[in-house]
Amino acid sequence: MEVQPISGALGAEIVGIDLSRDLSNSEAADVYAAFLKHKVVFFHGNAMEPDRMRTAARLFGEPEIYPFIQGLPETPEVIEILKTEADTVNFGGSWHSDTTYMPEPAKGTVLHALEVPASGGDTLFANTALAYDTLSDGMKDMLANLKGYNNSEARYKGGRAAAMNRLDGMKKTVIEEAKVYESEHPIVRIHPETGVKSLYLNRGHTKHFVGMTEAESAPLIDYLCTHIVRPEFTCRFRWSDGAVAVWDNRATQHFALNDYQGKRRHMRRITLKGDAPR
Repeated sequence: MEVQPISGALGAEIVGIDLSRDLSNSEAADVYAAFLKHKVVFFHGNAMEPDRMRTAARLFGEPEIYPFIQGLPETPEVIEILKTEADTVNFGGSWHSDTTYMPEPAKGTVLHALEVPASGGDTLFANTALAYDTLSDGMKDMLANLKGYNNSEARYKGGRAAAMNRLDGMKKTVIEEAKVYESEHPIVRIHPETGVKSLYLNRGHTKHFVGMTEAESAPLIDYLCTHIVRPEFTCRFRWSDGAVAVWDNRATQHFALNDYQGKRRHMRRITLKGDAPR
């Protein structure tokens, strides 16, 4: 096994590990240590059926059901993410952390590429711990006791289901009756395993700070969200068929680029059960 960092901020490719087979205890421990250290890890050339993907996901946490898209019949934790040649918008096309609107947001996410365009469709990742570290002491003091109010419908015109139904490749799996989720979480989150502090908010889900109006909150939310994705805090991953990315949702944001119009991109995703941020 070889761990090869892909940027100075975060992200590493793991070579010599095949997720389609069982790993030894020492291999599994090394992979998980790399996940915690680099915050997002990448694997190439993995051919996995949904049940094998679910087994591989358990190296990083407990797979859970995603509430807005119907999972596969035999593996309900696995959802299909398909952008067809006819789709003009994509799934995940803004900077965010997954399911921050949940009382216990996802620990992490496993994304497996089945079919990707020859060019385009990369995913960007940002290190929210590094973004926090570079703030001034005065800003850190101001944020120390702030909480964000998050809502699963916050930025979806006409509702989340309506937005997802605009995707030709996914409208058949949208759960129309899914409930609206709300949460209040600290803006500065402490990682439960490493103890590292990171910024925990995003434009897609965080509507305002608790005890403040949206208008009052907007300038600081905008500043922090812009700060998080400064180029020096990010990395970029180019997908290939069979590639897998696993990211730590507690210390990263990600952005699926929509620069492959008229082309097809087919992925499978699993989210991992998390805990309440503190």
